[in-house]
Amino acid sequence: MTGVRAADPGAAVRRHLRFDQGRLQIVCHQEDRQALRTEDWSRIHVIAFGKAAVPMAGAVLEIVPQQSLVAPPTVVTSYENATPVDGLRVLGAAHPLPDDNGQQAARHIARIASDARAGELVLALISGGASALLPLPPDNISLADKIAVNELLLACGADIGEINTVRKHLSQLKGGGLARLAAPADMHALILSDVIGDDLSTVASGPTVADDTTFAQALHVFEERDLVQQLPASVRDYMERGCAGEIAETPGSGDEAFANAGSTLIGGNSVSLNAAVAEAENCAYTVHVHSRSMHGEARDVAREISRAAAELPAGQHAILAGGETTVTLRGDGRGGRNQELALAFALNAEQQSMPANWVLLSGGTDGIDGPTDAAGGIVGPETLQRIRDAGGGPQALLENNDAYRALQMSNDLLMTGATGTNVADLLVFLKNDSA
Repeated sequence: MTGVRAADPGAAVRRHLRFDQGRLQIVCHQEDRQALRTEDWSRIHVIAFGKAAVPMAGAVLEIVPQQSLVAPPTVVTSYENATPVDGLRVLGAAHPLPDDNGQQAARHIARIASDARAGELVLALISGGASALLPLPPDNISLADKIAVNELLLACGADIGEINTVRKHLSQLKGGGLARLAAPADMHALILSDVIGDDLSTVASGPTVADDTTFAQALHVFEERDLVQQLPASVRDYMERGCAGEIAETPGSGDEAFANAGSTLIGGNSVSLNAAVAEAENCAYTVHVHSRSMHGEARDVAREISRAAAELPAGQHAILAGGETTVTLRGDGRGGRNQELALAFALNAEQQSMPANWVLLSGGTDGIDGPTDAAGGIVGPETLQRIRDAGGGPQALLENNDAYRALQMSNDLLMTGATGTNVADLLVFLKNDSA
């Protein structure tokens, strides 16, 4: 939980907002120094979206006087995180696949941005998960068709960059669309990143920053996997028209939509990973950071970590990593990338006859791993035997992408509930074979 606490969204907002002498001050970062953005904004519109939206907006209420706000901040978050808070308008929506409530919330967010005028500020609080939570496809594409595209993306093993490239080109908000709606009002986004490398054009599909990807790149995601014909006809037609120049690209670098728009990164996976490293060192572990940009197929990463673990010398060691893996669906089971990684690691450890003095945790910092109620898995030397004792075959369950059922059998699901934040995944392997 140390890594999750380091990504506390309310604390991150409080570090970056001040209100002094009747003026809001936004703490920005310019290379190695801090800078302040402040104006005598006549009215402030606050919108928050993502899995950490409630605590982020709650922090604003602690800092900005009510009389400076146009209306109570509007918050869009996942159902698991939609906690009522006095002074906030909290709207729940579905994740990872969008629903009608999300579309209605997206329309409301769009109206708030469009109603802002010159001399006013739109303060956007953005966290992970917002891409699915705010679906607002072009008028000729239905939400059902948008959902079908998301399902196709999640099932084909597309990485987060590819997914967001597609989402930006099938949305009126993503890929700089929100900034375009807010202009000529000032806009500033405080962003809690769930993207490895903290590319702000990728977090929540970049609604407030320039997008230099193209329709051609979006279509290529499906072309290289031979999936174009599986796209809904409305989506295929829209993307092909975009490639032909019949539909305008998303606003790119230098677009006038960003003349008064700014963004500040206030937290991310690297911050949480550093906190976990410090905690392991405090507990006298020799720490090995395997990767700060963990990616690729969950099973492949499990194999890499198991090999690294097998090469560790005697002593008390920790292997840590941060990032986000992917899963290509081959079966019809249930699970998420962290559960699959944990189960695959246990199988690799057994094959390597790893000594029985280890534990591995792989979990999503949001507390939700894929379409399940688990955050991930926490496995050890006895995991596989417990699965077998319960009548399951660990390898067969893995091949069917059924890691949830496997770890449920062994009582090794990591159950945290929604954490209120989202900065991708953390992996922790511990072993102690000191004499």
